[in-house]
Amino acid sequence: MAEERAAPAIAPVAPHQNTPPGKPRSGVLTGVVIGVVIVCTLYFGREVLIPITLAILLSFVLSPLMELLRRLWLPRVVAALFAVLIAIGVIIALGGIIGTQIAGLAGQVPQYQTTIETKVESLQKLIGSGITSRFGGWMHNIEGAGQPQQKPPTQPASQASIARTPELPGGSQPVPVVITQTPASSALDLSRHILEPIISPVADLGIILVVAIFTLLQKEDLRDRLIRLFGSSDLHRTTAAMDDAGRRLTRYFVTQLGINCTFGVLVGLGLYLIGVPSPVLWGVLGALLRFVPYIGSYIAAALPILLAAAVGNGWNMVLWTALLYIVTELVMGQAVEPVVYGHSTGLSPFSVIIAAIFWAWMWGPIGLILSTPLTLCLVVLGRHVEQLEFLDVALGNRPALTPIENFYQRILAGDPDEAEEQAERFLAEHALSTYYDEVALEGLQLAAADANKGVLAPQQVERINHAVKELVHDLADHDDVVEPSPEKHDAATIDHLAPVSESGAAVESRLAPEWQGEAPVLCVAGRGPLDEAASVMLAQLLEKHDMGVRLLPHEAVSRTKIAALDPEGVAMVCIPYLDITGGPAHLRFLIRRLRQRLPRASVLVGIWAAGDAFLRDQASRRVTGADYYVSSLREALNACLAAAYSPARAALTNQD
Repeated sequence: MAEERAAPAIAPVAPHQNTPPGKPRSGVLTGVVIGVVIVCTLYFGREVLIPITLAILLSFVLSPLMELLRRLWLPRVVAALFAVLIAIGVIIALGGIIGTQIAGLAGQVPQYQTTIETKVESLQKLIGSGITSRFGGWMHNIEGAGQPQQKPPTQPASQASIARTPELPGGSQPVPVVITQTPASSALDLSRHILEPIISPVADLGIILVVAIFTLLQKEDLRDRLIRLFGSSDLHRTTAAMDDAGRRLTRYFVTQLGINCTFGVLVGLGLYLIGVPSPVLWGVLGALLRFVPYIGSYIAAALPILLAAAVGNGWNMVLWTALLYIVTELVMGQAVEPVVYGHSTGLSPFSVIIAAIFWAWMWGPIGLILSTPLTLCLVVLGRHVEQLEFLDVALGNRPALTPIENFYQRILAGDPDEAEEQAERFLAEHALSTYYDEVALEGLQLAAADANKGVLAPQQVERINHAVKELVHDLADHDDVVEPSPEKHDAATIDHLAPVSESGAAVESRLAPEWQGEAPVLCVAGRGPLDEAASVMLAQLLEKHDMGVRLLPHEAVSRTKIAALDPEGVAMVCIPYLDITGGPAHLRFLIRRLRQRLPRASVLVGIWAAGDAFLRDQASRRVTGADYYVSSLREALNACLAAAYSPARAALTNQD
């Protein structure tokens, strides 16, 4: 941004001088092609990519365990194998628990069916006979649709064959059709049908474990290869970024696993106390399904609630079960997770939903469970790898635009209301002058640069000026509460501000005589297209510090109109510029005209681009002839206060 401010003013560029449209179009087309190739690879290669992805994520979870084992003086290979063996044991135990619990539930299904039918009948009586008859008709139709149609009684086969046999011309008989069965499936085909559903998951599990072991063993080597791919030009910064990313991902996965396990334990204990059968099963499923963002815990609650309806005679068990899931999820999601994660995982809620839909479409239920971890990996890479920054912008929860860019965008769109909303949030922690200096003026400089390039039409510039004036007017109720800090300038040293009484209030009677008029400050807008908006901000800040101000457009001090300027009561002339390059002659001649018309007034030139070359050029500043040169509204305010009160402060000091 500093280079853009310091750049010389650029004449409007004709349309034919812009960058040829073919280059950006080719870049967009290349990006689209790469995106399509990546999506196709993820979809058609899911049978290989899903186990590899699960293995990498498993390595993040097992990494702390492996480091703990290594602290116990175990070799690296042994520590990795032990960590994976522990993971295998946990997976087998969970599978055994789920299978045992499901088998126990299957034997009680007939009893649950009777209870549900009884409750449906009670609901029918409660709702009413009219609705009940309709509901019964619907159920009868549904049951009839699910059953085969009953055929009317048929005649014996021989008689039916005779009755249906048509008489062909010439007395010929139809050719009999013989239906034969195919030979029984071979033993090889039968074994294939039986073993395939078993071999496929076992093979995937083997791939996951093998890849996880090698990932744990080669973690540093894989990190170095990623550094070589994405950031070998700055090894120190890239290494620190990759290590930080690895720590963040490991901490997130371990923390999420701990929170979900806690959720499962609480649900299991609660269901056990309520009396719902198989509470261990629902606790395990609750812990697993909670990896699905937002809706996982509610999906896990559906089956226990139905089971509670099938077990209990009344509805109390159903209500207690639903309340258990709701309260537990609210406590974990709204109280525990914000404290553990620091209020956020770094993902925007919208990106989490879109990622869940995308990964579920790509990889099915496994993709739905992995959607949040995968999206978090992409966001972390986007934050640390410059080439992948678009991932952080698209999926992360950090604002896509800086406050300066957001201000410019809203003002450019003619929407001061949203700009005011942003300002309200900023002013909750900062002073009004700070907002103007750090946000509004910076945004206006972006607009001024676009206007100098010819990007903005005159109508747009006028709309921006109008929107900024509306915004400044709406912020009139905010006080500039920060005390002005001492600043040093070439023409004067500002080391004192307004003298105050014992109560702390400013002593107005101590103002210098030339500052005691109704409008001692004259704000003259620079000749830039948006300098008038900057002068409005400065005028408002001066008025908040009990300084009378008069605003004038730049045309009012031209050679032909300056003679009509009323010099009465003017002690300081402030000329704000959003951007000024070099030592422009027009400023020197403007100050000369003001000196002739207002010989007793001081002249302050505000150039809000702090890095402008004019501020650093001592010779140009001496030739121009102003008394003060400032680069912020706060400095301009301090200069005016010091000039207004310094004679009074000196008088008080002499009296003491």
